[in-house]
Amino acid sequence: MTATTTKSAKTAAERLVDAGRALVAAGLSPGSSGNVSVRDGEQLLMTGTGTMLGSLTVDDLSVLALDGTVLAGPKPSKEVALHLALYLKNPGHRAVVHVHSPSAVALSCLEPWSEHCAVPPLTPYSLMRVGQVPLLPFVAPGDPTMGSLVTDSPLPFRAALLSNHGSVVSGEDVDRAVLGAVEVEEACRIALLTQGADRRLIPADQVAAITAASGMPWTGPTALG
Repeated sequence: MTATTTKSAKTAAERLVDAGRALVAAGLSPGSSGNVSVRDGEQLLMTGTGTMLGSLTVDDLSVLALDGTVLAGPKPSKEVALHLALYLKNPGHRAVVHVHSPSAVALSCLEPWSEHCAVPPLTPYSLMRVGQVPLLPFVAPGDPTMGSLVTDSPLPFRAALLSNHGSVVSGEDVDRAVLGAVEVEEACRIALLTQGADRRLIPADQVAAITAASGMPWTGPTALG
């Protein structure tokens, strides 16, 4: 990474390195899977293709313009279009995390709980961190049409499951994106553990109240409206 050597860019790069290692420590990024990015002004820092997040260094980061043009560093992850789409959908967000974590991948292979959220509202924590998590249709990893699936969706969201693939989460900063990814994985794990059981879901009015109080998107049924 050589094109941007400002103090802010270095700080963003260091935060991205920390994020990659945190995702691996949490068990969310096996092998060389997964990619993370952070928006720094009018540029994007993103992990390079084939990068192992657990041993990430600032030299493994690509520098891109906001149109996806590579400015410096190694070839970026093939999921550039996915990341750019999340920044377009959520203009106030400054970080995106995409992982192939086990429970998220497993749940992404099943029918979604509802049209607006693949994950049933079993605990309040993912509702507080990310709100609804829709299931997006399958396209091959790296297919640029993945971006349009994000931007064309009428649903507001900051986290989604990618069918038969994994999860993607954006956040106002790197920490919120990472914590969001952790909560999505945990919510998926609990959903899988309770699959086929007589679940007690959080009541619709409470789901609406929790997400509204947390400023998180929710367009599902509500008794409050």
